[in-house]
Amino acid sequence: MNFFLAETLSDPHPLMVLPFVAMLAAIALAPILIKHHWERHYHKISVGLGAIAIFYYAFVLKNWERIGHTLHEYVSFIALIGSLFIVAGGVHIMVKGEAKPWMNCVFLLFGAIASNIIGTTGASMLLVRPWIRMNRYRFTGFHTVFFIFIVSNVGGCLTPIGDPPLFLGFLKGVPFWWVLEHCWEAWVVALFGMLAIFYFKDRVNYLKAPREIRELETGTGETWRFGGLHNLLFLAIILGSVFIKSPAGLREVIMIVAAVASYFTTDKQTHNANDFSFGPIKEVAWLFIGIFATMMPALDYLELHSAKLGLHTETQFYWLTGALSGVLDNAPTYLTFLASAFGVVGLNIDDPAHMQIFITEHHHYLVAISIGAVFFGAMTYIGNGPNLMVKSIAEAAGAKTPSFFRYVVSYSLPVLVPFFFIISMLFFSKHRIF
Repeated sequence: MNFFLAETLSDPHPLMVLPFVAMLAAIALAPILIKHHWERHYHKISVGLGAIAIFYYAFVLKNWERIGHTLHEYVSFIALIGSLFIVAGGVHIMVKGEAKPWMNCVFLLFGAIASNIIGTTGASMLLVRPWIRMNRYRFTGFHTVFFIFIVSNVGGCLTPIGDPPLFLGFLKGVPFWWVLEHCWEAWVVALFGMLAIFYFKDRVNYLKAPREIRELETGTGETWRFGGLHNLLFLAIILGSVFIKSPAGLREVIMIVAAVASYFTTDKQTHNANDFSFGPIKEVAWLFIGIFATMMPALDYLELHSAKLGLHTETQFYWLTGALSGVLDNAPTYLTFLASAFGVVGLNIDDPAHMQIFITEHHHYLVAISIGAVFFGAMTYIGNGPNLMVKSIAEAAGAKTPSFFRYVVSYSLPVLVPFFFIISMLFFSKHRIF
């Protein structure tokens, strides 16, 4: 979770954004151009680029507080992602038979709803393995991508538990049920539109499958079996600990203890059935060291200079919040533009009375920023925490996943951007319907 503190900001030189650009380029291109070298040395590249930003903040800007704050953010992020990864790895959901397209849509719809109850990260970690298993005979890249689109991002737009940006808004004073009340229409349009596209793509994929694979469904139906259900208690403990604000570090300790208890109380047979290993969380942990560190200059510069962007309409806030949420962590991006929106109307985001005024009189800005941050987090593998984890788990299971570049070019741009444009026209334009 990202708790962004304005008082830790420094004004970095614009060129210090380059390490972050290099980090993005490495994640996108290195696995394609220098695959074997990247697999052996990605952790060194990530740490090296991150070290540039840390050195700059430590010895040029002399802002050790900002470094400490980023370190705390990183530890909180890894504690949450890692604990959910371990606990979900102890829950085995067995599906007998191959999923038909309609069954896949029902599963994704369930995952989207679950994202609002246990968070996009919790739902992703719990459901990605059965998703791979139920489609094991014809799993393709778009199965990975649409799972990320729907379960890991768009689905979690209805409650503060659903996605980290919304949780930060809740901590700032946005009422718990406010998001559900004001964002459900956009959620319905995006979710069922994506499910429709997925159904037709999956239908084509299904019809192309050999007849013996399609007959697996007809002969066996869908039989579900569950193992390791005691881990749901540890899952509840982890999710409940998210709401703990003080003392510092208690939240992370609870998450780690729950994860350790889950790991040692889960039998090896269940872990083996899930093909559980620490490889995916190790990869994510190393990569996000570089991402968190190199994001510091980009986020600080954006925070301090956002007023110069001339934002004043909800459409502008929607698109810019969204565009940057796709490549920056969507939680601090949400807070950055929410603070900017408060400034536009002459209010202070840290004043509870001002929050009530903002919600009452300027809620259209909050809707635009909330939907932009949550929906656009699906644009890349690093837009939201679960995305890269889903990719890593799928790869570890031998499932097909598109590269960073292909994810954007073949799926995000042709599928998400048109939907985002429709959302903009329906809800944020001068001629909006809703």
